[in-house]
Amino acid sequence: MIADKLRIISRESPLAMWQANHVRERLLAIHPGLAVEILGVSTEADRFLDRSLDQLGGKGAFVKELEQALLEDRADLAVHSMKDVTIDLPEGLRLPVIMEREDCRDAIVSPHHRSLADLPQGARIGTSSLRRRCQLAQLRPDLEIRDIRGNVGTRLRKLDDGQFDALILAAAGLLRLGLADRIRGYLPVATLLPAIGQGALGLEIRTDDDAVLDLIRPLDHPQTHTCVLAERALSRRLNGGCHAPVAALATCAGNELSLRALVGSLDGREILRASASGPRERAVAIGETVGTDLIGKGADRILSAVPR
Repeated sequence: MIADKLRIISRESPLAMWQANHVRERLLAIHPGLAVEILGVSTEADRFLDRSLDQLGGKGAFVKELEQALLEDRADLAVHSMKDVTIDLPEGLRLPVIMEREDCRDAIVSPHHRSLADLPQGARIGTSSLRRRCQLAQLRPDLEIRDIRGNVGTRLRKLDDGQFDALILAAAGLLRLGLADRIRGYLPVATLLPAIGQGALGLEIRTDDDAVLDLIRPLDHPQTHTCVLAERALSRRLNGGCHAPVAALATCAGNELSLRALVGSLDGREILRASASGPRERAVAIGETVGTDLIGKGADRILSAVPR
């Protein structure tokens, strides 16, 4: 039985609401007459911008209140950026649908500079990501990398006010918000490996809610889903969490899946890399293999030194 009403829970940030409305529009195109309500909430991570994500428990702080709404039956569906979703879901919840990935690259946003190489000595770079911090520190140790919090609009205002010389942001968020004109350049994944799940949207529901599953199942993108499964299996093997200095990207060509990943010290002095490939049906095993390889190279030592 397919439900005729659906309550979507979302953060109230402009990007999160865009994502929720995007899902709503896709569902209405498939299920005409479906009544869809979007419920906005302000999460702890949105309210306390003066605290680092580390202090709030990592990027999981963006999703835990949405998950609580699902568990309390105040909503039927949560829409997440997959890079924010913790590896272990709360009991009673599942993530059956991962939608097609948008551009997974990072982008440089700057009034005057088009690339990392173009940035002057000592330029002030804004990012809240430990993953970006370690890679940037290796590529350009002269840069002054500063933490920045807030939604995309808030960050852009800080840039425009002269607090930073450039920002590094996920291209997907800028493209979804219609801000492609703010992108001065894209950073190739060979230069800056993206976050696990970056660019993909995940749909989370209650484990026993088959009616909602029937509604959302057509939105799943098998290739993206398989790639993200491999990336998340890597993260689970490392026990790194979604705010650790870990980067990974899986890609598919035919039935072949390739995964590359890295773990880095925050000062960029040590970057460990590993990769593996194999049949798509072995996505989880490939992720675990790459994680094991990184552990053998010393990833546990690096990750244990990161403040939790």
